[in-house]
Amino acid sequence: MDLDKPPARQPDQQTPEGCLVVAIRLPVRIVVLVLVVPVRMAWDALVVAGRFLKDTVLRPFGRALLWLGRVLVVWPLTTLWRYVVVPVGRALVWLGNMLVVVPLTWCYRQVLTPVGHAFAWLARGTGAVLVWLYARVLTPVGIGIRTAAAWLARYLIAVPARSFFEWILAPVGRAIAWCARGVGQLLALLVAGIGWVLYWTTRILIVLPALALWRWILVPVGRVLAVVGREVWDALGHAWRIAGRISLAVGRFLGALFRWIFVEPVRWVYRTVLTPVGHVVRDVVLRPAAEAARAVGRATRQALTAARESVRQARADFRWMLFGEPREREAVARREPSGRETRTLGSSTTALTKD
Repeated sequence: MDLDKPPARQPDQQTPEGCLVVAIRLPVRIVVLVLVVPVRMAWDALVVAGRFLKDTVLRPFGRALLWLGRVLVVWPLTTLWRYVVVPVGRALVWLGNMLVVVPLTWCYRQVLTPVGHAFAWLARGTGAVLVWLYARVLTPVGIGIRTAAAWLARYLIAVPARSFFEWILAPVGRAIAWCARGVGQLLALLVAGIGWVLYWTTRILIVLPALALWRWILVPVGRVLAVVGREVWDALGHAWRIAGRISLAVGRFLGALFRWIFVEPVRWVYRTVLTPVGHVVRDVVLRPAAEAARAVGRATRQALTAARESVRQARADFRWMLFGEPREREAVARREPSGRETRTLGSSTTALTKD
């Protein structure tokens, strides 16, 4: 049996391509490449524009909106919750506890509990009376009534019904069942004959033409369409990759052109013109101006310091002219030794042991 099986195709072994595939592939790839290149370039341009827009506009705008929402919504709501809603809620809870919970608790303990105990005692007494009445009165009466009803039901209903079923209903039912079984077999034969006729009619008029249409028309057309679709799909992938490389080359060319037309001249002007001019302006104008400003600042500070000293001296002279020379403070004996003197084991500086 193994010798009749076809050999398995290796994974690396390619299937031979027919002339139809080779004839379709090249025109399809050319047409698809012509159609896909503008789409790929437009797509790459949109991607670059979207990234630039996201980095320069959308992200700062989103951060600004986030900060604005935090300032206008989050912080006011947090402040409202922390300093208004929480204190008001605590006050309402305390008020509800004092006005509702405490009175209801007192009413339950002092009023409802004693009343409930009284009702429970009354219910226990009534239940004992009802239990005695059920056990001593209602139970014997119920047993007698049940016995009489069972005897009457047996001899007035059950025995006549059993006789009627055995002698009348059972024979009639058997006859009806035998007739129904015969009618069922006849209907089964009739349905089987009708089904056989319908089966062969449907097979000849519908199934065989549909099978021929599928086998000789739809399957070859489907195979051709599958080959065309596969080639179109492969051509789309191939053209998309080639268009990506073309778009990358065009983008690099435009970037290089922009760099050599705009960026490099601006950089050259900045390096060769603006930077030396800036250095000259810094060395010739800005630094001397800064030194002069610092010198003026130092002179101004010195003048202000001298003016403050003059004003302070004039105020002291005016006070001496009005009130005379200030009295000198009397020297007070210090409890601690001065800086030059040091403590020893034989000396003491306390108020009680001082020599």
